Amino acid sequence: MARKVTLYTAQWGDMPLETICQKAKEFGYDGLELACTENHLDIEKLSRSYCDDILATLAKYGLELFTISNHCVGQCVCDRIDGRHKSILPARLWGDGEPEGVRQRAAEEMIRVGEAAKMLGVNTVVGFTGSPIWHLLYSFPPVAAADIEAGFAEVAERFAPILEAYRNNGVKFALEVHPTEIAFDISSAATLLKALNNDPAFGFNYDPSHLGYQGVDYVAFIEIFAEKIFHVHMKDVWWSDKPTRAGVFGGHLSFGNRDRYWDFRSMGRGKINFEEIIRALNAIDYQGPLSVEWEDNGMDREAGAAESLKYVKKIDFRPSTVAFDAAFEK
Repeated sequence: MARKVTLYTAQWGDMPLETICQKAKEFGYDGLELACTENHLDIEKLSRSYCDDILATLAKYGLELFTISNHCVGQCVCDRIDGRHKSILPARLWGDGEPEGVRQRAAEEMIRVGEAAKMLGVNTVVGFTGSPIWHLLYSFPPVAAADIEAGFAEVAERFAPILEAYRNNGVKFALEVHPTEIAFDISSAATLLKALNNDPAFGFNYDPSHLGYQGVDYVAFIEIFAEKIFHVHMKDVWWSDKPTRAGVFGGHLSFGNRDRYWDFRSMGRGKINFEEIIRALNAIDYQGPLSVEWEDNGMDREAGAAESLKYVKKIDFRPSTVAFDAAFEK
């Protein structure tokens, strides 16, 4: 039997939980990856009864829950906080906007997200870390190696209490490797694991869409970090075969602009080679769900979510338990 396919709910945050459950069931999904939003999983309301109500709503529609996610709050744990972050945080976490206070409240909230995971019976939290050194990506004026090392050390220090709490709750944190995070490609991901002393509670949410357009070998990522692939996002991306007016960094253009070099696309409509991804996931014996994170500015989201599910179910397969030529042996 192929892996379960779930729908990540962040892009549906305007809908009540019951509505997105109903739609996911109609589309044919096996379950949800529940985003920590006001409508789906509000950490401010966290209690045993609140979690029981969420599970009852999912059960009503025959949906399973494997993972919960909180990208926006995680981003603020290690980022250089400025006015941009106010728009992605609840007012109670933003407070007066003083940067260190925001970071501390975000860290406390991420610990509560781990507690929510335990109450909901899931063992994986997906999210971001932010980065104190993303602004140093391009080395001019020249960036000292010590500054980069200090950035990784700061992330390790700030996430240490979060990871300790997760270990105590039997929960793991899966960083979605992504531009603006401390780990955004294979090299930075390896450096981060070293900075964290390969903490068993820390791994990755594998999402090829953030790697492909950068020129990163997204299949090798699976092979290199086989023991650290805690969760998988199925998301496609397109990039141009020709020079464009805006390059890899986007030229400050909005998603969907025709002058961009790359853009997210609905499953099967981009350039990610999912055949090779499935084969690599089979090789590392990944048993978790395949979670569709649907993003495509040029397509209706309900049509896209339904189409993406069909694509994932078609492309996913289990490896053979016997060698194809075994019958030829005497």
